[in-house]
Amino acid sequence: MRFTAETSAIRALAVDAVERAGSGHPGMPLGMAEIADVVWRRHLRHDPAVPDWTDRDRFVLSNGHGSMLLYALLHLTGYDLTVDDLKAFRQLGSRTPGHPERGVTPGVETTTGPLAQGLANAVGMALAERLLAIEFNRPGHEVVDHRTFVFVGDGCLMEGLSHEVCSLAGTLARGIGLGKLVVFYDDNGISIDGPVEGWFTDDTPARFEAYGWQVIPAVDGHDTEAIDHAVEQALADPTRPTLICCRTVIGLGSPGKAGSHDVHGAPLGPSELQATRDNLGWPHPPFEIPGEVREAWDHRAEGARVHARWEESFECYRSAFPDLAAEYERRTAGHLPHDWRQLVEKLLDRIRASEPASVATRRASQLVIEELAPELPELFGGSADLTGSNLTNWSGSTPVTADGGNYLSYGVREFGMAALMNGLALHGGLIPYGGTFLMFSEYARNGIRMAALMGLRSILVLTHDSIGLGEDGPTHQPVEQTATLRLMPNLHVWRPCDLLETAVAWTAAIERAGGPTALALSRQNLVPQDRSPSQVDQVARGGYVLRDVAQPAAVIIATGSEVELAMRAAAELAGDGVPVRVVSMPCVEVFDSQPADYREEVLPAGVPRVVVEAGATGGWYRHATVVVGIDQFGESAPAAALFEHFGLDLDAVVGAVRGLLATSA
Repeated sequence: MRFTAETSAIRALAVDAVERAGSGHPGMPLGMAEIADVVWRRHLRHDPAVPDWTDRDRFVLSNGHGSMLLYALLHLTGYDLTVDDLKAFRQLGSRTPGHPERGVTPGVETTTGPLAQGLANAVGMALAERLLAIEFNRPGHEVVDHRTFVFVGDGCLMEGLSHEVCSLAGTLARGIGLGKLVVFYDDNGISIDGPVEGWFTDDTPARFEAYGWQVIPAVDGHDTEAIDHAVEQALADPTRPTLICCRTVIGLGSPGKAGSHDVHGAPLGPSELQATRDNLGWPHPPFEIPGEVREAWDHRAEGARVHARWEESFECYRSAFPDLAAEYERRTAGHLPHDWRQLVEKLLDRIRASEPASVATRRASQLVIEELAPELPELFGGSADLTGSNLTNWSGSTPVTADGGNYLSYGVREFGMAALMNGLALHGGLIPYGGTFLMFSEYARNGIRMAALMGLRSILVLTHDSIGLGEDGPTHQPVEQTATLRLMPNLHVWRPCDLLETAVAWTAAIERAGGPTALALSRQNLVPQDRSPSQVDQVARGGYVLRDVAQPAAVIIATGSEVELAMRAAAELAGDGVPVRVVSMPCVEVFDSQPADYREEVLPAGVPRVVVEAGATGGWYRHATVVVGIDQFGESAPAAALFEHFGLDLDAVVGAVRGLLATSA
């Protein structure tokens, strides 16, 4: 094969960086160089000087282990990524980490590495483009008009997540249309363990055709003209997403390792590296790119021209539709409406004035959505086939169709929902929320983790939050889920006790631009608590004094459905002359982030503490010495019987406080 200087530049930078780092994945960059050349030099609309231009094309490297391919492309096309950055590949604090990370490297759209998640994000990005185009575009003014290009490998398509999101994408294509989503399948037949024919023999083209995708099979992934023709064919279909199946040779260019799993995830080694340079006809020192090759790749001038033309068109749009233009800019900047805080304060005032006598927090959540969503058009809801149980819909919910929409029934696809929501959030212009049972957050967990890692504003509505869901039994009753979600860095977990706390939790989730929020909500009705205006203000601090006494002998900390139980226990103890403070702590993460003096004010040192929560106890011992909870699986029975059976009742909490005071005396 004849290698061009442009593709050899990609290959050389990739193998040099991996060799210098002593680790990495050279096989994919070597094998996909021609595909990358075609996409980035012939089709991708982007501006290296303004990586966050809102109408840029999106490029997602779902097979993120081949990160040096992306870093080479960003460097060559003119992004703020220097040779020194490439030399620091995989080193502590560098801008070229082992897998692409959003916010670390300019031009990286999403953090990838967990296979298929980038593909799922891309489906969300493509959906967001269509939704915003329908909402904002007007005849003669196509201000939202961009494509989403994705690279995937065998591993991405083996992951079950790929089935969830690609099946859904095919269904969406029949309605709203996803013709601007183009996926390149790096069909090299190799994974870490060797040739995939021993474990992956799917008819992938037939699989995607069954989903409803346009499939372009058997493209020579090293023939740039064949690849270019396939891209043109893909973009000519206005409704169906396209899978371009590219037959490639992993590690192409490495004479001794091409086509084998040896080149997948390890440096070539000095002798093979030199043999590769000779085979490519690349005589230049490591990390050196000749001027004519650098000029051929440099996209800065063209990117600036394309971007400037869009800016001119947007100014025409602004003149014709000033309100729409202002709304588009607000939404894509991630800003909330200017009167947002007034809206929230009015909502909290109304709740304080007329809170229902008893309501499940899942229903409370729906009531809050009903109040906020009309003033927040970027709110995009959905559920994993549990809308009637999660209560994630509202009177203005409209399903996604060719006319747009603000609500998506994801089907039984919890992981797909979480990862697709990440794509919506990454794209910008939308705030996604999605519902499932708290128990089934287990299916979605890695998607939630990626949202936390990337700092995305996505909201998980996780209902049926304890044994309080009752008769469905231990398969559906969460025990350890709330506790383990709290272990996840940068995830805020709110477990509110009534309508007002639920409203504050929703407000906090919407305002939190730097990370996801999980709302753990009850199936059963909960009694509302009385609060002063100052207490209402303190709910947003994650933990606050709900019931106070002059000199507390003990503090009971509670969340969610157990706040009512804590209040009853405190009242009974007070009747026996034992003064007890009750602290409601709907969000441990937010409370723990408060200044030390506030935390000391709420939880004074030296005062014995008991925690009560219908879940695993382990995470609470940093706040208390006694925890009333559950450290075993549940049972199938009515909720009231279960709380008594597992010792989550008045006698247990009162006894725990008395026992603690006796040992502390």
